[in-house]
Amino acid sequence: MPAEVDEPWLDRRYYGGDLPAAAERCLHLAAAVYADAPAAERHLAAAAALAPGHRLVDLAHYKFHFYKADLEPALVYGRRMLAHALAGLGVNDPDWRGVTPATADFRSLDAAPRFFLFALTAVGYLLLRLGRREEGREALEKVASLDPDDRMGARRLIAVADRHESGEEEP
Repeated sequence: MPAEVDEPWLDRRYYGGDLPAAAERCLHLAAAVYADAPAAERHLAAAAALAPGHRLVDLAHYKFHFYKADLEPALVYGRRMLAHALAGLGVNDPDWRGVTPATADFRSLDAAPRFFLFALTAVGYLLLRLGRREEGREALEKVASLDPDDRMGARRLIAVADRHESGEEEP
């Protein structure tokens, strides 16, 4: 563990309290050793063992894999985040395609609708990066339809995908 990481930093309750303290500590340890991927993954696995299926543990896994450009595992965790987001909206169907503007106020700053838009944008982006363009575009078009102000940047991502598909831009 890096010398600059101290016990008070590791023991802080950053995530709001519904994540068990021991699991949160594991997430802090994973962040502290991020450059050492095997060590970080051990801490992430320990957090998952302490809080199986917890949205914050899944989010930490997503971020770890995303920033390491390990896109397949990032997609697995992105889909888990999407399931958490659907539950947060009160949607019992795991298929995000049924979400409509009547489901929630997606223009608001409320956490649940924003988290859904974020998670679906993440999944759409990862699908595009993995070459699954039709699936990625479908996810991003859903975000664009729910986010008319394009706060999540879905329209910009679709435009980049369009330029790439036409040969105008490198992936």
